[in-house]
Amino acid sequence: MANAKLGRPSKEKNSMLRGLVSDLLWFGKVETTLARAKSVRTMAEKILTKAINSYEDIVKVTKDIKDEKGVKVKTTVSNDGPKKLQARKSIMAYVMDRQEQRKPKESIDAYKARVKDINHPLLEKIFNVYAPKYAARIKEVGQGGGYTRIIKMGQRRGDSAEMAIVELI
Repeated sequence: MANAKLGRPSKEKNSMLRGLVSDLLWFGKVETTLARAKSVRTMAEKILTKAINSYEDIVKVTKDIKDEKGVKVKTTVSNDGPKKLQARKSIMAYVMDRQEQRKPKESIDAYKARVKDINHPLLEKIFNVYAPKYAARIKEVGQGGGYTRIIKMGQRRGDSAEMAIVELI
């Protein structure tokens, strides 16, 4: 279903799918038509597979950094390895970045302190939450894939389109 036309020109179809996949990865659940749901599932599983296969590729580097007094201090920094960097770039090229939202009753200063080191929250969520979770599931169950579930909802009132919910398992 990844090549389904979905009644739109290619540019519009690809943009719509990118938005739906991004929403699915950010919120964990999306309601859409059945044909779109099948296309979204295909793309989301490809993205999650890339993240799972490369999330452990980290290189530790020692750097000399000057502190506030001007003294050089050696610190160890974790950088992405080549495999993880390539996966991160290809995922970043596909998904639409979502910004972290301010929680209810959270002050502006607390919000800024919470998100100051996060440039791409959706990518961080994919690599730090979903990839370890599904990698552990692969080790337990012994199979890859199947990260999403499609639940049919019935027909939409008005045009009788078959509706479905796509959710991450």
